Amino acid sequence: MKTVEDIILDFDQRNISSLRKHLPTNFCDEASNLILENPGTVLIATGFYILAGGAAETDGPPGAVALGDALNSLGYKVFYITDKYSKPFVEAISKDNQVIEFPICSHQESKTFAIEILGKYKPSILISIERCGFTETRDYLNRYGKSIAEFNAKIDYLFEGFPVSVGIGDGGNEIGMGSLADVIPFYENLSSPPTVTKTSKLIISSVSNWGAYGLVTSISKNVGKRLLISANDEIDLIKKIVDLGAIDGTTNVNVNKVDGFNLRENSRTITSLQHYLDQSDIV
Repeated sequence: MKTVEDIILDFDQRNISSLRKHLPTNFCDEASNLILENPGTVLIATGFYILAGGAAETDGPPGAVALGDALNSLGYKVFYITDKYSKPFVEAISKDNQVIEFPICSHQESKTFAIEILGKYKPSILISIERCGFTETRDYLNRYGKSIAEFNAKIDYLFEGFPVSVGIGDGGNEIGMGSLADVIPFYENLSSPPTVTKTSKLIISSVSNWGAYGLVTSISKNVGKRLLISANDEIDLIKKIVDLGAIDGTTNVNVNKVDGFNLRENSRTITSLQHYLDQSDIV
């Protein structure tokens, strides 16, 4: 039987699976355990601005909301945090959970805002899904090496020094991928220079949304309760944010795709993860 990690790394188009040898075999399960060991309040960061498309992309918010809904059902208090470019998308699909806007401002102002947020909400864990992270020079670079700093809030300051966190990425420039910053430049098609922002646990996947779904699957197995959204639910999430202007991060156009995968292709991953839960007798 395929593992969760096998499933979320299927259809790899960017060579992200080459990093698997640098992570624990059961990296989804490890992230799941860390979350379950830290009940309370969770802040979930997401949102990635696509320079060529002039808007934020479809990868990130659906996975963030799928994870947030799962954690809600387990008693966590969930807050999403993003910037002004992704906030409308996250708000549209986030049900009753509050969406915090992190302002795009100077480094010092961002540090101050991060301290205020951590003090106000007192999270037990931070999670990032497809959120661009600092390079060594404190810039934000897309997969083509172009700066998106003027369109990206410095949410990294929440994660720097925070002891309990999970990052999900699919290319090397996302918060959390800094844990593998020393090896990422040696692999073709991954972001170079990579982010240096680390997290306690890291999940890699062919599409970051899929990494979030894999994490929900691992949590489901560990608690003995099926928490994963359906393929139809995922399609609805994608369509809603596309209707509001979200774009596909690969083609840079406003279309019902995520990282180049159409709705049917995307649904294969959730279908496979649901089958995994069936085989694990999780109802």
